[in-house]
Amino acid sequence: MASFSWRHAIRVNISILKFMGLWPKGNEGYECNTYAIFAAAVLLLIHSHIIFQTVNVYFVSDLKELSAIIFILFTEWLVSLKMFYFIRNMKMVKKLMLDVESDDFHPSNNGQISTVQVTVAMWQTIYFVYAVPAVITLILWTVFPLVDGTFREYRLPYSVWYPYDIKKSPTYEITYFYQTMSFWAIAIAGFNMDTMIAALMMLSEAQCEILCENLRNLPSSSYKEKLKLCIDHHKNILRFSKGCNDFFNELSLGQFFVSVASLAVAMFQLTLVEPTSGECFSILFYLGTITTEIFLYCWFGNELELKVSLYYYYY
Repeated sequence: MASFSWRHAIRVNISILKFMGLWPKGNEGYECNTYAIFAAAVLLLIHSHIIFQTVNVYFVSDLKELSAIIFILFTEWLVSLKMFYFIRNMKMVKKLMLDVESDDFHPSNNGQISTVQVTVAMWQTIYFVYAVPAVITLILWTVFPLVDGTFREYRLPYSVWYPYDIKKSPTYEITYFYQTMSFWAIAIAGFNMDTMIAALMMLSEAQCEILCENLRNLPSSSYKEKLKLCIDHHKNILRFSKGCNDFFNELSLGQFFVSVASLAVAMFQLTLVEPTSGECFSILFYLGTITTEIFLYCWFGNELELKVSLYYYYY
């Protein structure tokens, strides 16, 4: 039988979370080491930008400029909340990954490996489809002042208040670079936390597929023993699913609330910009990113509900 590792299946997601300071080594949470210092530096980079942009709302009186800030700020606040949950519950997430690598959760034959690989491939496809509009949006926002020439007026990619004068060199260039680094870090962290939550739902879904496959093929010679193993597997799936729910239930509620609010404000902002401008296209790609983000939760939630239904078992 071919080897299979759940951790390997989502290795890209884990590697990027590790790069963003959100996945410490080992099977425990954060410790006082070099990685914790690195994680603190990433948090400082991200949250200093969020704080400065939040303060900027107080100084903005123009409705168009305010709406341009708010729909981005909603997303940033949610990413900050997600990071807090991830760091606080890191031991829980690591335990879930340990559980899924146990023998009970591994496919037992090549047929089961082929079955779960279809589910994993769907997650990987949505991961990269989600990445496309997100990356395009970030690129457009990053280069917008350079493309339209407003960098000559010391315009930054994002409207943010700073406690110093940015309209001189090299302060402007340093702040431009800082803004770019901060917002890319926010987007990458938020993106990969979303896909990790989707991965946990995908893992639950794949376990239901394995369990159904085992139930369909109970051998008559060792029926009672195999049925007992299936019952134990079912209990482990329920325990794993409860752990997943405890981890991201509140985050999912916040995600839907913030996504709907961001979509509403972004569509209002769309009515205030020129239809053929770069700003218009960047907002359109942003709308695509947020829509895909909601789709991510809905798709895997629906697939999981389908896999636990009696219809799936019998047909």
